[in-house]
Amino acid sequence: MAFHVELSSSLNHARVFNLSDEELLRQVIEPWLADEPFELGEHKWQPRESALKVLEGPHLDNPDLAFGQGWSNAERKSENVTEQVLAQAPAPRTPDAFVVGADLPEATVAEMLAGRDAAPIQWTEARRRIDSRDPSVAAVILIVKSE
Repeated sequence: MAFHVELSSSLNHARVFNLSDEELLRQVIEPWLADEPFELGEHKWQPRESALKVLEGPHLDNPDLAFGQGWSNAERKSENVTEQVLAQAPAPRTPDAFVVGADLPEATVAEMLAGRDAAPIQWTEARRRIDSRDPSVAAVILIVKSE
C-alpha cells in the first residue's frame, strides 16, 4: 500500500503520490503535528494555513498518473485515512525546557558546566538546532537573572 497526499492553501495546491509509511511520517505528518513549516511539491506549507488530505491505497503507476488523472485515480482506488494517520502518529519530539532564576547567572552557568565537556555556540546555531528538532538536543535551559 502507498500513501497519496494533497495539500492546499488559499494560494497553493500540491499532490504527492506513492509515499511509504516512513516518507509520509517524516515529510508530512511530523512537521504537520509540530505546526512547523515544511516543503512538499515545490511549495512551503504552513500547517495552520493549509488543509491536508491523506489517502491510502495501491501504488499508482505512470499510466494511473498520466494526463492529470492521478488524484482522481487515487480517490477512486484509495481510502481517506487523514484522521487515522494523524491520531496514530507519535507526538512531536521536543526537548525538555527549564527556566532557572539566579542572582548571578554567570556563576550558575559555571556551576552547571563544571566538569563537563562544554563549548559555547552562537545563538543562531542553537536556535537552528532547536527549530529543526535536532534529535541530539535533549534539553534547553534558560537562565534568567532574579529580580
